[in-house]
Amino acid sequence: MSVLPLSKAVSSLSDRLSQLFDHSQTAGILQLVEEVSLPPLMSWLAAQQQFPKIYWQGRDRYEEVAGVGSCLDLQFAEAVDDEKLLQFYQQQRSLPRTADVRFYGGVAFDRRLESWPEFGRARFLVPRIELRRCDDKGLLIVNLNLSAQPLSEQISSAQEALAALQAAQPLPPPIKTDVQTRVDIPDFARWSELVTEVTSPDFNRDTPKVVLSRQTKLQVAQTPDPWTVLACWQGRNPTSFQFGFQFSPERSFISCTPERLYRRQLNELVTEALAGTTVRGLTEEEDEQLAQQLLDDHKNSHENQFVGTHIESELRPLSAQVFADEPLKIFKLNHIQHLHRVIKARLRAEVSDFQLLQALHPTPAVGGFPKASALQYIASHEGYTRGWYAGACGFLSSQLSEFAVAIRSALLEPGCINLYAGAGILTGSDPVLEWQELENKLATIMSILVDF
Repeated sequence: MSVLPLSKAVSSLSDRLSQLFDHSQTAGILQLVEEVSLPPLMSWLAAQQQFPKIYWQGRDRYEEVAGVGSCLDLQFAEAVDDEKLLQFYQQQRSLPRTADVRFYGGVAFDRRLESWPEFGRARFLVPRIELRRCDDKGLLIVNLNLSAQPLSEQISSAQEALAALQAAQPLPPPIKTDVQTRVDIPDFARWSELVTEVTSPDFNRDTPKVVLSRQTKLQVAQTPDPWTVLACWQGRNPTSFQFGFQFSPERSFISCTPERLYRRQLNELVTEALAGTTVRGLTEEEDEQLAQQLLDDHKNSHENQFVGTHIESELRPLSAQVFADEPLKIFKLNHIQHLHRVIKARLRAEVSDFQLLQALHPTPAVGGFPKASALQYIASHEGYTRGWYAGACGFLSSQLSEFAVAIRSALLEPGCINLYAGAGILTGSDPVLEWQELENKLATIMSILVDF
């Protein structure tokens, strides 16, 4: 059977929808799929006029997804406790649906606190239309939510969404952004005060690590297209996760992040400790020397050990086995390199993705240790709303779920680009060196946006 081009696959799915009125399923998510020859997904997504828009590409580049619209949108804008979130989650799991229906979205860094408009403390959606590339196979998917409306109304909405699709257009070349002002929150003076406090013996005795972060607000004459920026970022750091959420034309959150929170395939889980940072060398010899210095550095190794030990302790109650004996390695990016340790687990049969999110997010790599006191300090001292920065973003499904930690990320708003970077602060941290680490972590996205 030949693979259809996208335009013909759209027509085929529309015809199939017209013949669906006597389908026996009456609740849950019904999914229709056509195998298809796909265009470049980022170019296709940028051309669409339907919202929300979502994009996901895994770090191994095996799979890539673009989606528009929604047939199910779960938003948690106000305070909601974990028991209520778990109730919503279990309710959705119990509804009949195709095995490969996915909920794409994210959880804010600290879901106890007010978050960004549109994004909320947590938000997950099933797109109306998805394009998925798995290895060399392309799929066009239409999702119908039979619990929301009668089948006839869902069919009509899906056909309208298919008819409104636009052909992919080449992304325009990136144009450097004209930055009118830059504001850092906290500024360097306040940053120095915070680092000094967190590294003091009295504080450090009870809370040995706090991950402090900074929001860099760039006021711009014209906000760049998020998908053009993300495509450039993807080109600079192809071994990272790339994802984006644009719930309306006004705001978009994009990320090109190296850090996996977890990947679960049935009951097999892979996660990692990614903490400890240095720059890349100008030559191969210098690069390897810097990597070895990072491996030998007590402060950075200690920081990575904090993260790994915490993850291991959180996984043990949820797992039949935990495998945490893999050696410490170097994970290289465009401008920086990290200490990296892989942790695996075989989960107990009854464990859900929501329990994994509860247990693993946020890790000490983005919050600190112990978690409760570190999060409390961040909430009361950092001076801005993290929102989905350092949050958990990805997708849930019955067979496969994957989440990344949004540490290299940007929130684009009208006239403003918000960039974020953090550094783990513990005994021996120097305010000047940690501030420079923030600059190093922003170097790639800044080189895309502005002239140095």
